[in-house]
Amino acid sequence: MNLHEYQAKRLLAEEGVPVPRGIAAFSLREAITQARELGGPKWVVKAQIHAGGRGKAGGVRVVDSMAALEQAAQDLLGKPLVTEQTGPQGRHVAALLIEEPSAIARELYLAALVDRSHARITFLAAAEGGMEIEDLARDRPEALQRVIVDPLIGLQPFQARRLGFALGLDAGQVQQLTRIMQGLYRLLLRMDALVVEVNPLALTREGRLLALDAKIVMDDNALYRHPESDELFDSTQQDPREITARQFGLNYISLDGNIGCMVNGAGLAMATMDLIKLHGGDPANFLDVGGGAAADKVTQAFKLILSDQRVKAILVNIFGGITRCDLLAAGIIKAAEEVGLNLPVVVRLEGTNKEEGERLLAASGLTLISASGLTDAAVKAVAAARG
Repeated sequence: MNLHEYQAKRLLAEEGVPVPRGIAAFSLREAITQARELGGPKWVVKAQIHAGGRGKAGGVRVVDSMAALEQAAQDLLGKPLVTEQTGPQGRHVAALLIEEPSAIARELYLAALVDRSHARITFLAAAEGGMEIEDLARDRPEALQRVIVDPLIGLQPFQARRLGFALGLDAGQVQQLTRIMQGLYRLLLRMDALVVEVNPLALTREGRLLALDAKIVMDDNALYRHPESDELFDSTQQDPREITARQFGLNYISLDGNIGCMVNGAGLAMATMDLIKLHGGDPANFLDVGGGAAADKVTQAFKLILSDQRVKAILVNIFGGITRCDLLAAGIIKAAEEVGLNLPVVVRLEGTNKEEGERLLAASGLTLISASGLTDAAVKAVAAARG
C-alpha cells in the first residue's frame, strides 16, 4: 500500500527525520488557511497522488502570493494529474501539501528497502537526488552506494558514517545523515514497509539535511498488524475494481490490455500473462482467485473482469487442486447468468474434478473455447481478442 507524501513525512517526523514545515489541504479554503498558518512570502503547492513525476507534470508549484496559491489549488484539486507514471488517465488529486520552500544547495538520494536478493534491509544512496533512481541505476550504476544491514545487530553508526563520507558530506552533515538513516530504519521496521524513500534528501544552504519528498510503500501482507492503515488508505488512488477485489479477498491488478485473465495461483497467473505477451496479446489484468475459492468468490472475480470495458476476450486458466475445477465452472456459470456474457471465453482446466467442470460448462449453454494446454489457451485468447 502506497502512502501520500504528507502521510510519509508525518511518519518520518515521528522518527526524528527533519522535514519542511507543511500542512495537508483537502479544499481550496483549507489551502488558503494552511498557507496563512505557515506564514512567509512563498509556498510550495504539491499535488498528492500515488505516482512520481509530479514536478514535470505541473503538480509541484512554487507560488509567491496568495492569489497565485489560490490559482494553483484551483488548477490541481479535484482534477486528474497526468505524469509519466500514471498513464493517460492520470490520478485524481484529492489533497494538496502546502509547504514552506527550502534553500537547496545540493540534492541527494536515500532509501531503505527490503532487498530480496540479499534477504536483508538495504540502504541505497546517491550524490544525485531528484531524479528517477531507476534511470540512475540503469545509466550509471556505479553512482549508487549500498549499505546492507545485518538483521541481528541492525544498522550500525559506522555504516552511516562511511556512506555519508562517500556522498561528500562533512563531519557535521554525516552526523545528521546517521540520525536520518536510523530514523528510516526504525520506520521501515515499525510500519512493515517495503520501501522508505527520500528523494531528494536536500542539503540546504545552512548545512541542514532535509527530507524534501518522501515515499513509503507498506507490505499489503502485513496490513492486518496495522489498524491505522485504514486511515492511511486513499481509495481515490486505486482502480475501483481493485478496491472491490480487496473486499472479496481477491488479488487483482488492473492493466492496460484487452484480454481478461482469471487464474488460481500467482505464479501461474504471471506465466499466463507472459504467454499472452509472447503470442502478441496484452493482458487486461492480473487476477489470482487463490486457493480454496468458493463459487461466490469466483463469481465476483468474473464480474471484475467483465466490468472492464476494454476486455475483448477472457482467458480462464485453472489448475485444480485446492480450487476444484467444478467449483470454478459453477462460478463462471453463475457470473454469466448475473452479468450477461457476450465475450469469447477461452477455458483451460486441469487437475481435480476436471471432467466434472468441463461437463458443467458444456451443459450450461455458454459459448466457450476449450484449450488443451497453456500455450494453446494463450494463442486462442489472443486470436479471440483480435476478433
